[in-house]
Amino acid sequence: MSKSGALDLATGVGGKIKKKEVQSAVEQYEKYHVFFGGDEETRKTNYSDMVNKYYDLATSFYEFGWGESFHFAHRLVGESLRESIKRHEHFLALQLGLKRGMKVLDVGCGIGGPLREIARFSSTCITGLNNNEYQISRGTELNRLAGLEDTCNFVKADFMKMPFSDNSYDAVYAIEATCHAPDALGCYKEIFRVLKPGQCFAAYEWCMTDHFDPNNETHQKIKAEIELGNGLPDVRSTAQCLEALKLAGFEVIWEKDLAADSPVTWYLPLDTSRFSITSFRLTAFGRLITRTMVKTLEFVGLAPAGSDRVSSFLEKAAEGLVEGGRKEIFTPS
Repeated sequence: MSKSGALDLATGVGGKIKKKEVQSAVEQYEKYHVFFGGDEETRKTNYSDMVNKYYDLATSFYEFGWGESFHFAHRLVGESLRESIKRHEHFLALQLGLKRGMKVLDVGCGIGGPLREIARFSSTCITGLNNNEYQISRGTELNRLAGLEDTCNFVKADFMKMPFSDNSYDAVYAIEATCHAPDALGCYKEIFRVLKPGQCFAAYEWCMTDHFDPNNETHQKIKAEIELGNGLPDVRSTAQCLEALKLAGFEVIWEKDLAADSPVTWYLPLDTSRFSITSFRLTAFGRLITRTMVKTLEFVGLAPAGSDRVSSFLEKAAEGLVEGGRKEIFTPS
């Protein structure tokens, strides 16, 4: 089960980083981003270090507030956030036509929430690719607790340089993960290489929509907040991603912005103007409690110095995502 207690959150901040080095890691991470003098080219050049620092710092917050599956979802009226997340994962599995005996790759798998859900749903064997040691250690433990260690496993590697032979997998998917790639085309080429000929790749991709205006200062601020709070080198447009897929060798069979016609807005869990019992920790009051708790635990030494700053840039991400959703300039799927 996910680590959901206050002490789990406190002790998890920093991941595999030594606790006395967490504050320094926060400072180094922040400097990659526009608000702290960073730029896109530096983030792309140092993407591996930036993304690894981000997930070492942020994973325990994700698990505390979101559970084991770190992604948004198309959501129906009357459906809880967790129910919508499971259905979103099942939908992807159905689109890929997953069946018992297939060998599947999850690119950028986090701590393996979707991997475990899809493996149970489809009776397939799934390998999760992740370059973050802390997330793999968490995922391995969660696989064991779920009794899935024989059908689900992890490989630590960079998805820009996958350690797999050509034509290795019957299906590949990525859920809000390849947005961390410094180069979409290079990442998609690697996916195409390891996928068996004629088989399918499915993804939920973070994109700026056609409503995004690069000359609009407000739009640029929102984009920068999303990049800072989510460990992203850049947020590409939908058109750029589709073009990269085609250049990588894929035929795009179907594409749709699922967030655009979601009956319940995808960013609702982060919207501080709304209240939810089932997602209480994500509400304005719930987040205030979390911030206060993190400050207190840092003050008494149970959470490492720098924890409150991690909470702060994650708050900035939430603000950017909500505004990006309201203005329809950003979509997570």
